[in-house]
Amino acid sequence: MEQTYQYAWIIPFLPLSVPILIGVGLLLFPSATKSLRRMWAFQSVFVLNIVMIFSINFSIQELNSSATYQYIWSWIINNDFCLQFGYLIDPLTSIMSILITTVGILVLIYSDNYMFYDRGYLRFFAYMSFFSTSMLGLVTSSNLIQIYIFWELVGMCSYLLIGFWFTRPVAANACQKAFVTNRVGDFGLLLGILGFYWITGSFEFRDLFQIVNNLIFQNELNFFFVTLCTVLLFFGAVSKSAQFPLHIWLPDAMEGPTPISALIHAATMVAAGIFLVTRLLPLLIIIPHILNFIALIGIITIFFGATLALAQKDIKRGLAYSTMSQLGYMMFALGMGSSRSALFHLITHAYSKALLFLGSGSIIHSMQTIVGYSPKKSQNMVFMGGLRKHIPITKGAFLLGTLSLCGIPPLACFWSKDEILNDSWLYSKIFAIIAWSTVGLTAFYMFRIYLLTFEGHLHANFQNFSGKKNTSLYSISLWGKEGFQINNKNFHFLTLVIMTKKTSAYSFSKKINRSDENTRTRNQPFLTISRFGNKKTFSYPYESENTILFPILILVLITLVVGFIGIPLNGVELDILSKLLTPSINLFHTNSNNLTNWLEFVNDAVFSVSLSYLGIILAFFLYTPPYSSFQNLDLLNSLIKTNLKQTFSDKIKNGIYAWSYNRGYIDAFYATYLIGTIRRLSDFTHLFDRQVVDGITNGVGLLSFFIGEAIKSIGGGRISSYLFLYCSYVSIFLLIYSFLSRR
Repeated sequence: MEQTYQYAWIIPFLPLSVPILIGVGLLLFPSATKSLRRMWAFQSVFVLNIVMIFSINFSIQELNSSATYQYIWSWIINNDFCLQFGYLIDPLTSIMSILITTVGILVLIYSDNYMFYDRGYLRFFAYMSFFSTSMLGLVTSSNLIQIYIFWELVGMCSYLLIGFWFTRPVAANACQKAFVTNRVGDFGLLLGILGFYWITGSFEFRDLFQIVNNLIFQNELNFFFVTLCTVLLFFGAVSKSAQFPLHIWLPDAMEGPTPISALIHAATMVAAGIFLVTRLLPLLIIIPHILNFIALIGIITIFFGATLALAQKDIKRGLAYSTMSQLGYMMFALGMGSSRSALFHLITHAYSKALLFLGSGSIIHSMQTIVGYSPKKSQNMVFMGGLRKHIPITKGAFLLGTLSLCGIPPLACFWSKDEILNDSWLYSKIFAIIAWSTVGLTAFYMFRIYLLTFEGHLHANFQNFSGKKNTSLYSISLWGKEGFQINNKNFHFLTLVIMTKKTSAYSFSKKINRSDENTRTRNQPFLTISRFGNKKTFSYPYESENTILFPILILVLITLVVGFIGIPLNGVELDILSKLLTPSINLFHTNSNNLTNWLEFVNDAVFSVSLSYLGIILAFFLYTPPYSSFQNLDLLNSLIKTNLKQTFSDKIKNGIYAWSYNRGYIDAFYATYLIGTIRRLSDFTHLFDRQVVDGITNGVGLLSFFIGEAIKSIGGGRISSYLFLYCSYVSIFLLIYSFLSRR
C-alpha cells in the first residue's frame, strides 16, 4: 500500500502535461497542433481519468485501513528556518480529488462540443488542465504555505477563464472584478499564515494544531492576536467561496463560457474555501468565538443569496446566487462544528449544480440556433419559454437537478441539506428559523427558473415555440449577416434546410464568413423554412448533440444515487460516509450530530420537504401560464394571484424585486462608498504629489537656476579679482570670529 502512495505526486502534476505540450506544440509545430486540436481534448480527459483512478484507489485503501500518508522534503534551509514541500493523502484529500476529477472529466467532454466553434479551443483546454492542476495541488498540500501557492494559482486560472472572451468588455471587467475581490481575501489569508508562523514557527498542519493547543492549555497565548490571525485566515475562504460580503464576483463570473461556470461553481474554486475551513477546523474549534463568527457569516450568506436569486433574469446568474446560498449552508455547518455535514452537502451540491449549469449550457446552445437571438438574449429567461417540447432530454435533466437542489427526496441534496437543517436546531433557534425559511425560497426561485425556461411563451418580439403566432423580424445568420446576396440582390433568409446527421452547414454565398475553419456537423435533424425576400422567421431550437447530452445524463445518474451513501439504515448509519468525510489529520473530534434512527430522520424531514413543496406550488401558480385544457387550474391560478396582489402592495413587491434584481445594492454601495472613496483619495494623493512633492523639487531647481543666473555676472575671469574677494571674505570671517570669541 505504501508503495502506491509513493506515486501520489501524479495527482496534481499529471494534468500539467497538457498545457505544457500544447504550448510546446504551438511554439514548434503550430499548424499541426491546430489541425489536430481535438487530440488535446482527448489527452485532457485521459490524464484526468488516470488521476481519478488513483484517487478512487486511495479512498478504497483508506476505507479499509484508515491510513494517512504524508511525504515531505526540504526545499529551503537557512539556519533555523526550513521550508518543506510535500503532499498529504488522507480521506479529505481523496474525496476532494474524486470530486474534482469526476466533475472535471464530464465538463471536458462537454466542452469539446460546446467550444467547437471557438478559435480559442486550444487555449481553453490548456487553461482547464492548468485549473485542474492548481485545484488538485491545493487539496494535496501538506502545509499552509503550499496551500497559499496553489490558492493563488487557482485565482489566476479563474481570472483567465472568466475573461476567456477578453475582447468583450463585460467579460474583461468580470475577470478583473473576480481577481481584485479575491485579492482582498487572499491578502488576509497571507497575513493569517504569517501570524500563525510567528506564533508556532511552523507551516505544517499537525504542528500548528498541536502547538496552538498547548499554548492555549498553558495560558501562554495572546487571545486577541490569535483570534485576529484566525479571522484573517477565514477571509481567504470568504472570498474564494463567495461568502458575504465578498460574494460580489460570483454572479459576474458567468461571463465566461458555461463549462467554466459549471467547473467553478461545482468542484473547484468555490470548494476551495470550504476545503480550507474543513482542513483548519481542529484549529478553529479551540479558538473562542471563531466558529460562532463562521456560522454567522454562513447564515447571512444563505439568506442573502436566496433573496438575490428571486428576480434574476439571466439563467446562469440565477444559478450563481443559488450556489452562493448553498455555500452558505456548508459554511454554516462548519460553524456548527460539523465537517461531515458540510462536506456531504459539498459533494451532493457539486454534482447537482454541475448538472444544472451544463443543462443551462445546453439551453443556451439551443437558443443560439434561433436566428435573431444574440448571446445576451440566449441567457435571458425573459426570451425563453416553451422549450419542453423541443429539448426534452435537457428539460428532464434540468428538472431532476432542480428537484435535487430543492431538497426533494430521494435526490442527492435532500440527504445532506436535511442533515444541516436538523443540526441547526441544536445550535441556534434563530439561525435554524432562517435556514429553514430559505428552504422554501430555494424551491421557489429554482422552480421560477425552470418554469420561465421550459414553460410559458416566448417573448412577444420573437417566434412562439408553440406555433400559435409568428412575428416579424429580420433574420440574423450565424455569421452575423442579415441576409445574403445573389446577383447583387439582398435576400433575407431563415429557412428551411433539412440538415441531417453528419451533414455540413450550407453556405449560400462565398461572402459568408464562417466562425471557424472546421465546419460543425449536426447529430440531430434541424428544420428551417426558406423564405426569400420575407422578414418572417420560423426557427426552432433543437436538442444538443450527444457529446453535450452524455455528461448531463451521467450527472443525472450520479445525482440520483450519490445521496444514498448517507442514509441511516437499521438504526446504524453507513460507515462509508463518516470515514470518507473525516479528515485523518484532525486531532480533535468534531460535532457530527448524525442521526441514528430512520424513523426520526423521516419525521424531521417532513417539515423541510413540506416547505420545499410550498415554494414549488407558489412558483407554479405565479409563473405557469394558463392552459385552456385546465380550466379549474386557470381559475385557481388567477384566484391565488389576485389574493397575492391584495396581500402585498405594489410598493412591497416592487421593493422586493428591486432588492433582488439590484443585487441587494451591495455592488452599488461598494461602487459609491468604497471605490469612490479610494478614487477620491487617489485623486488627492495625485494632486499632493504633483503640487507639493513635485512643487518642492521643481522649486529647488528653479531657485538654484535663478541664484546661478544672479551670481554668474560677478565673475569677470580675472584671478586677481577672485583672490581679492577671497581674502576679503576670509578677513571678514576672522573679524567676526574674533569679536564673538572675546565676548
